[in-house]
Amino acid sequence: MNSRTCIAAVLFATLSGAAAQVASHAPTPLKMVTSSPAAVGDTKFTLGSSVQVTGRPVVNVNGVLLTDRDLLREMYQMFPYARQHNNGFPKGEEEGIRRGALQMIEFEELVYQDASRRKMAIPEARLNEAVGQFRSQFQSEQEYREYLKQEQNGSELQLRKHIRRSLLIESALRAELDEKSKVTQSEAQQYYQTHPKAFQHGEMYGFQSISIVPPANATGDVREKTRQRAEDALKQARATKSYQDFGLLAEKISQDDFRVNMGDHRMMAKADLPPVVLKTIANMKEGQVGGLLQIDSFYTILRLGAHVPPGKVSFAEVEGKLTQDLHKSKYDRLRHNLDSRLRTHAKILEL
Repeated sequence: MNSRTCIAAVLFATLSGAAAQVASHAPTPLKMVTSSPAAVGDTKFTLGSSVQVTGRPVVNVNGVLLTDRDLLREMYQMFPYARQHNNGFPKGEEEGIRRGALQMIEFEELVYQDASRRKMAIPEARLNEAVGQFRSQFQSEQEYREYLKQEQNGSELQLRKHIRRSLLIESALRAELDEKSKVTQSEAQQYYQTHPKAFQHGEMYGFQSISIVPPANATGDVREKTRQRAEDALKQARATKSYQDFGLLAEKISQDDFRVNMGDHRMMAKADLPPVVLKTIANMKEGQVGGLLQIDSFYTILRLGAHVPPGKVSFAEVEGKLTQDLHKSKYDRLRHNLDSRLRTHAKILEL
């Protein structure tokens, strides 16, 4: 483990990510989804995996055939990073991505068929606007015409039909999921009141850090220079007067992973803090900058931003996040129920 990794481990550098799946029912040009100019028409191209596109049907949904071209678009929506890896999917994960994408295009087709049965319509003005937006993706008229030729049989009427389908799916999902999954303030407040334990917290600390790290395999002289730099950094840190001042200094001279966030570690539970860190900040006042804290071969300077005793987070503090979480939970439940309902009497045959 190198010095910077060690700092991240000791000072709890965390990395989290979220991936939002975007529906691929719009007629996206496949050549804009892949990086291969051979990814249009009937030309077969091989990705950095076993996926190939020929235009062959992959599933029959109530008599409507969906092709491997539709499937690949959805796979790229689910894993867009494939384009950064020679158009391939992670080894061992491709089948799972393919399965999820297949279920998605089946679901979208079922939503479209249901919306059509209910005689939902798209205003002509909205359709014209969407067609114009789609066409603006192309850098030239020639490129647009080539797309029409390769993927729409040269027919603008067919393109309009596909865009209308996309808008109809979006409209149906908005009505069935987006609108029905909205969470009111009173609903969020009721959840807050009926789940009091979920909003209780133990003792918490918020702090900033500046770390000075010697090079790997540093000699005694280099280590001594590192300490001198750390002592100089401490003088500068103690001269700061605010969160902003300390944060700007951290961005400038710190060598730990938190420098990009003004050295800010946000609020952390007392139980989650390393003993060496807790021992230092437990005796500090808010706004105070501590002394040099040596961890292995590197030096860290801590500034205590906040110390919060055990208690309960107020509704005002959690309202936004709580509303968002309740909305997502409600949306996912409604989507699952809609998918189950539409599949109940559907005839779906994977080819």
